[in-house]
Amino acid sequence: MGKVEKFEDLIAWQKARCLVREVYKVTGHGPFEKDYSLKDQIRRAAVSVMSNLAEGFERFNPGEFHQFLMVSKSSCSEVRSQLFVALDVGYIDTERFDQLQSMAQETSRVVGGLRASIQRKKDNR
Repeated sequence: MGKVEKFEDLIAWQKARCLVREVYKVTGHGPFEKDYSLKDQIRRAAVSVMSNLAEGFERFNPGEFHQFLMVSKSSCSEVRSQLFVALDVGYIDTERFDQLQSMAQETSRVVGGLRASIQRKKDNR
């Protein structure tokens, strides 16, 4: 891939976008849809992953971007934790849980790799 010129070019943002789409799908029907608290919390966490990537990128400052990446990565963990709640109360089955966990973990890995790259750039300044 060429130079990243906008946040939409970030692979991490693209993966986060897919995660958001799947979280919205799974929370939009059945008993999950009626649990407004958990539904809203997991949706906000997923959107936070994506939004912090975009906002941090647009700061054009490696130090600030690094901080936003840390928040984004933390939000991935929040999504993963809330998925356990959804599994434990029967809102999602094991297959869907595994799929969403895998997506959240992959997103977290990519965000973590980007964070490490930005950290190296900061350290070399």
